Amino acid sequence: MTTFACKLKMSYNLFLLAFVLGIGGAFQYGLQVSIINSPAEYIKSFIHETWLKRYSSSPSEETITLMWSFVVSIYSIGGLLGSLSAGYLSVRFGRKKAMLFTNIPALLSATLMGLSRLCGSFEMIIAGRLFSGVCGGLALIIHLMYAGECAPLELRGLIAITASTATAIGKFVGFALGLREVLGVDALWPILMAVNALPALIQLLTLPFFPDSPRYLLIDKKDKEGCIKAVKQLWGDADHMAEIDDMMAEQEAIRGEKAKSVCDLFRDKAVRWQFITLFLVSSCMQLIGVNVAGIPPDQIHYVSLGVGITEILTTVLCDSFSWVPYCSVALIFIFIMSFGIGPAAVVCPLPTEIFIQSYRPAAYVFNGATNWIQLFILGLLFPFIVEGLGSFCFIIFLTYCLSMAIFVFLVMPETKGKTILQVMEEFNCLNYRGKKRQTAVQQSNCSVKIVTRL
Repeated sequence: MTTFACKLKMSYNLFLLAFVLGIGGAFQYGLQVSIINSPAEYIKSFIHETWLKRYSSSPSEETITLMWSFVVSIYSIGGLLGSLSAGYLSVRFGRKKAMLFTNIPALLSATLMGLSRLCGSFEMIIAGRLFSGVCGGLALIIHLMYAGECAPLELRGLIAITASTATAIGKFVGFALGLREVLGVDALWPILMAVNALPALIQLLTLPFFPDSPRYLLIDKKDKEGCIKAVKQLWGDADHMAEIDDMMAEQEAIRGEKAKSVCDLFRDKAVRWQFITLFLVSSCMQLIGVNVAGIPPDQIHYVSLGVGITEILTTVLCDSFSWVPYCSVALIFIFIMSFGIGPAAVVCPLPTEIFIQSYRPAAYVFNGATNWIQLFILGLLFPFIVEGLGSFCFIIFLTYCLSMAIFVFLVMPETKGKTILQVMEEFNCLNYRGKKRQTAVQQSNCSVKIVTRL
């Protein structure tokens, strides 16, 4: 049996932890993104009825549209707030406690939205969506950080990618529950909006049985015994001293430095190219065009625009060949598959693999905040881009994708099978370009030095 297969067999508890993290983490994000589309007309009718009872006059269509836009868009505001809070919570309380904390806004949002019709308040739906956004922003970042730090070197990418899987499953479950045969009817939409309470409760009941991140315990808390105990529980009883030695080397490199802030990512030369790489590659999540092509569902009216790339070809050929229109559908499927294989898969473990422990929380916070801000800006500007460019609007995304492919090929080092110190050494060639090749990561404003071997 190969070493990789042995790791898989012994790491049963690690995959259980990944499942538990997923159900209360990235799953919640995917669920809330997809679940809002199905009850749209019912919620609008509820807003109309509530307004009529409260003010004895029918609201205008513009008022209903405005209230509905608050319901949809405030989720992104909550997500941004949650993302900005994730760094502090994960450092102050640890990855495990911070993950448990994310279930509080989830349960609060479920309560507010589930009781909104009973209380006759559409404002409760808006508030509930805000709290569900806070949960999504927190859960997604802490899930990625927690899972990535718990995995051994050979399984690091596999465990981190479970976040993308959890997001996809969350979206699927949201779509499925929203069917008319399930909960997508007028009588049951409050239950549909409150269904996120179930995964939150499952995680609250199961996560306490798992340890905190071994890296957090050793590097941040200086608890070597706790780290060894966590490693044995998650990775099995085999000899893991090589992995623990790598963590200790990272701890020695940091030399007690406190967790860095997002501002430090902008200022510190030692992580300049890691920061640039994270920003450019992570931006593919939005600037690849997948969200404006029909994901998430609240932008589903843009699906037809995805076909615009092949519009000229199909209009010329579809009269002659009946199968040509189906090529557009096939291209959309290929596009979504390539997104899952590429940006969605790579971005999840990226901060874990290119930043040392002291910078990692700030990197995740920056990554999450950037994602929510770009999603908001793209949603705001895309209709104007379509109006100006028509069917050629996706050329912008095509250009960015090609540019990032070249950037990754030429600049970004391979991280597979390498320790964080080895990856940092490769980035040194860029961070200190024009000088004698560095054998240490040095920062001008602190005493951190990462020693590597030539």
